[in-house]
Amino acid sequence: MAKVRMVHRCQDCGAGSAQWSGKCPACGAWNSLVEEVETSRGAGAARARVATGSAGAGAGGSGGHAAWDFPAAQAVPIAEVVCDGWAPRPTGVAELDRVLGGGLVPGSVTLVGGEPGVGKSTLLLQTLASLASTGARCLLVTAEESAEQVRLRAERLGVAGAGGLWLVSETELSRLMALIEEVEPSHVVIDSIQTTFDADLDSAPGSVAQVRHCAHRLVQLAKRRAMVMVLVGHVTKEGNLAGPRVLEHTVDTVLSFEGDRHHALRLLRATKHRFGSTGELGLFEMAETGLVGVPDAGAFFLADRRAGVPGSAVVPAMEGRRPLLVEVQALVATTQLPFPRRSAEGVDNGRLSLLLAVLEKRAGLAIAKSDVYALAVGGVKVSEPAADLAICLAVASAHADVPIAADVIACGEVGLGGELRQVAQLDRRLAEAARLGFRSAVLPTSAPEPPPGITAVRAATVGEAVAALGLRGP
Repeated sequence: MAKVRMVHRCQDCGAGSAQWSGKCPACGAWNSLVEEVETSRGAGAARARVATGSAGAGAGGSGGHAAWDFPAAQAVPIAEVVCDGWAPRPTGVAELDRVLGGGLVPGSVTLVGGEPGVGKSTLLLQTLASLASTGARCLLVTAEESAEQVRLRAERLGVAGAGGLWLVSETELSRLMALIEEVEPSHVVIDSIQTTFDADLDSAPGSVAQVRHCAHRLVQLAKRRAMVMVLVGHVTKEGNLAGPRVLEHTVDTVLSFEGDRHHALRLLRATKHRFGSTGELGLFEMAETGLVGVPDAGAFFLADRRAGVPGSAVVPAMEGRRPLLVEVQALVATTQLPFPRRSAEGVDNGRLSLLLAVLEKRAGLAIAKSDVYALAVGGVKVSEPAADLAICLAVASAHADVPIAADVIACGEVGLGGELRQVAQLDRRLAEAARLGFRSAVLPTSAPEPPPGITAVRAATVGEAVAALGLRGP
């Protein structure tokens, strides 16, 4: 006879607790325990379910065991393992293929996360339409939207005529498995895993038990049928993937789709990728016809830059292995407030406060009683220490009301003593700057020689860098 008990389960790590507490005793996450109903049928019932195959629905969706019959694994020498079919296959979306190292691998499972409205469903719909145009058989499972809603979006994107793209609105796991067996697609997108549920479980859709169970079954199916499967995942308010941590460990690839809804720029990163590097970055621009790839990122960020404006500096930032030239702007204004404002957007606010203190103490800039605003233009976030020098020079330029020459970039880390330190991958940063027409680079004295076409302006301290560009001011 089934036994029912209440358990409080952590939505981050999946650990269970007999009583609720504000902090998970296993992983330490705050306010992550959610009450669930857990049913135990006993060891005999569990053995019976396994023996009859009723733990998962079969191809007909009636509880058969055909869908879960896997041949017993056998050990073989590693030299005899054949992996010809595990090569990446292009999707036709260039920026997505860049991040995936060439494309999607048959038999792989990819988890895509991002904030609501960032464009996850649009990206995947465009990807499936591109694959369908090459003859692939694709299935889009819209567990959150109706088929009519997706059809209207496809018409807006101009991909409604994709012949090999199948569409179904379904949330129950057994019926979903039956549809996959019936359609026999090569690519499947589940949007989203949090709304998919198994009726055999007593937990609500989106709970730790449901997400873990459904993801495990779908991964098994993808491996057995050697098809590409993409799962869309919700994110928490902190930007992390919602659900148990085991969800990220189960899949082969985890993609993070980021962007500010007030800007058209979208960034695609791989935080986990079993088939390649996680150092690539994909850039998209949200247009009326959907997501458009941005192959020349440097020119994109500097397209609207105005030369000769005080408070503007350019930093060659690195996103993974991709150099991006980003404009950093600063504004220094007098204030009558007892506590001057320090505002940062696109740059770390704590880092900005640190750099302002260094400029005040080490470079002699009297900005302690001024409001200071800093901004990374274009909706991109620059958090690496390589942007320290550019931020300092932008603040010094705004304070002195003297513009920095339009063909000058700055790259270097600033220490508490005011010293400048070199940063990693400087050769790639400077090569991209030279390609876009920059001719001078403010660098630490220890930095290597720049590529042909760029002249190095070397400085040992941030004070020397400020003086070298004539930004002392009043």
